[in-house]
Amino acid sequence: MADLKSGLVLEEGESLVMEIEAELWATSSNPVAMALGEFRKAIAKIFGHKVNGFLVITNKRVVEVTKEIVCYCINNGTTVKYLLPSSVKEIGYIKKATCGCFCPAFYLYYEGFTQTTRVMLSGADEKTAQKTVDAFYRAISAAQ
Repeated sequence: MADLKSGLVLEEGESLVMEIEAELWATSSNPVAMALGEFRKAIAKIFGHKVNGFLVITNKRVVEVTKEIVCYCINNGTTVKYLLPSSVKEIGYIKKATCGCFCPAFYLYYEGFTQTTRVMLSGADEKTAQKTVDAFYRAISAAQ
């Protein structure tokens, strides 16, 4: 069984397709935005606040995991959401130009009946973004 950074335990016969760690501090792949995100992250770390977000795609399900740590070591909460196939209306990726046209940012997004989620894909290109969307779609389709 794989040890996942998100802490999610895989079920019997389930295999990991990909685990995406969400970039929760930077707003784009623009070097200035990345630097500001790192600065915000450093300030939060000084005050003992840490938030990790993951999107785990397996061959059978898609799961959102968010962990929040306060006061350096106190687990303030963990949220685990299973995405139901019937609740996902659409999925795709967005390519957004940042810093002119030199630093494109790719975001995986999916829209449900209750929320829209957008996750920046760090270091992604067009091919990687498409592969991620396809894996998400296959996992949702297989669960129906």
